[in-house]
Amino acid sequence: MSTSWLREVDGIVRQALPGRCVFCLAACQSAEPWCAACFERLPWNLPACPVCAEPQMGQLKPRRCGHCLAQAPAFALSRVPLRYEDEVAALVQRFKFHSSPRAGAVLVELLAAGLNRQVQDWPEALVPVPLHPRRARERGFDQANWLARRLATQLGCTWVATKRERDTRSQRGLTRLERRANLRHAFRVETPLPPRVALVDDVMTTGSTLDALAEECRRAGAETVEAWAVARTPAGKHW
Repeated sequence: MSTSWLREVDGIVRQALPGRCVFCLAACQSAEPWCAACFERLPWNLPACPVCAEPQMGQLKPRRCGHCLAQAPAFALSRVPLRYEDEVAALVQRFKFHSSPRAGAVLVELLAAGLNRQVQDWPEALVPVPLHPRRARERGFDQANWLARRLATQLGCTWVATKRERDTRSQRGLTRLERRANLRHAFRVETPLPPRVALVDDVMTTGSTLDALAEECRRAGAETVEAWAVARTPAGKHW
């Protein structure tokens, strides 16, 4: 999708429901596509493991989870502001399975809202988690690529496309170890990467996919890799 096409979509989205909250349709008092009340009620992923972003509801402070203590992933930390629940899950599903540009635009804004100014200035490149070409054709678009291109434009940095070498079987129902094995050698990064990159996806489940891509990014020259996603699936709800 070209940058001009993305700008055209932005215009359509703004004209569709101008000044209305995407969640409750109430009037918005600011430029964001949500009202303050709905924004506060969203399922924020706090606290969470600072490495893999696994939700740690019930704890007072975030701490590294047992999985990350036992085997740290190839990415240094994760920034995943929301949990994959309720309104957020519905928004992701409208974007991913119904190709809704308005839903996608809101997801980009939510991810950006979860990143402070210092974090937004940190990456030298964004690397979207790629779909296999066959799946992208079936779906009609590659959702992580779509999000990363828009976010890169908003943050003023570049984005780097990668390839999914194998059309891996669905991760649904697999254990953490099975997910890791399923994704071995699944990605290829053909472009040399700068030292600081952030991976981008819509939903982070266990982090296995992002871990596999992070390993390839390190082989391509990245020194520090972060994992960014809009939402994290709580433990016990992995699909």
